Amino acid sequence: MNDLVAIARIIRPRGLKGETIADLLTDFPERFDALESVSAVLPDGQHRNLVLEKHWFQNGRVVLKFEGIDSPESAETIRNAEICISESEVAELAEDEFFDWELAGCEVRSVDGEAIGTVKELMRTGGTEILVIEGTTKEYLIPFATSICIEVDVKKKLIVVDPPEGLLEF
Repeated sequence: MNDLVAIARIIRPRGLKGETIADLLTDFPERFDALESVSAVLPDGQHRNLVLEKHWFQNGRVVLKFEGIDSPESAETIRNAEICISESEVAELAEDEFFDWELAGCEVRSVDGEAIGTVKELMRTGGTEILVIEGTTKEYLIPFATSICIEVDVKKKLIVVDPPEGLLEF
């Protein structure tokens, strides 16, 4: 089975017809236009296949209406679920662009081969994204810039960094 990629997270039911309000977890909201079926991963880990009846955007979020979910009570059963698609359905990115989930878990090494840690997450600050690296004794924040992250190989789960002096010291 293909790995799943979350594109939205259900926040709460909306209205009387089973609609739900969801936070977007994708940089490609237009993908909802072509979606028919999705997988809902519930907070307890259960998976549920859902058919998307309709959607619309409202105040930076997406409103989702699924087939067979026709009341606030039934919408409540998918609260906090992650709405996912198959990894094979993700949007194509440019060669030097990566999805957050591709970077998570990558080993980070210096150009000298020294192990720094593992990517915990990508933090978005409005400027250059920041890699949050879980080291053996502390956490490092490394700008995800091509001048510092000189090699990114998500297939090998490896990022080689050439940090400026002082970046890895506190």
